[in-house]
Amino acid sequence: MELGLTFPLQRFLKRKPPAYGTQPDRRLCWDLHVIDLRGRRCLLAVHCHSRYTFVRFDVTPFQWADLPGLFREGLFDSLTAAGFPQAQAEAYLRRAGDTEITRTHGRREVAFLNRAWEDVLALDLCLDVTSQAQPLLDHAVNTRPSRCVGFEGLGTGLERLAAIWRE
Repeated sequence: MELGLTFPLQRFLKRKPPAYGTQPDRRLCWDLHVIDLRGRRCLLAVHCHSRYTFVRFDVTPFQWADLPGLFREGLFDSLTAAGFPQAQAEAYLRRAGDTEITRTHGRREVAFLNRAWEDVLALDLCLDVTSQAQPLLDHAVNTRPSRCVGFEGLGTGLERLAAIWRE
């Protein structure tokens, strides 16, 4: 699985720009960004194929140091809170394999990320400042209709991710 880091996240983590990804299947690619919500550093992760999004609130320096672990834990929590069976979430993480840190995956995917960030900011009232996992905020963002390349009409990130998993 490839985790594409935005330039602001690379600078925040004090990392040199990673190599470009080589994964042709965008179902195994995510782009990650650092955002501020209510004065706290948070992880914003967006699936490159479906635009499914999750947020990890108030991430500690120790957690940032293990970005793949932070991502996997956040994804698992988000998927199970969204109603995906635990076994299905675990199967996706196993099928995705080891994580590889790359650059973001392209203009379309960065557009997804920008739209997700706008949605998170617009739905800030759903934020639970007592928890890193944000099931209500994730649900609100992932059920907001939007257009997505490769899918016809309006749809939601949650619907698109579920459709991918049915394939």
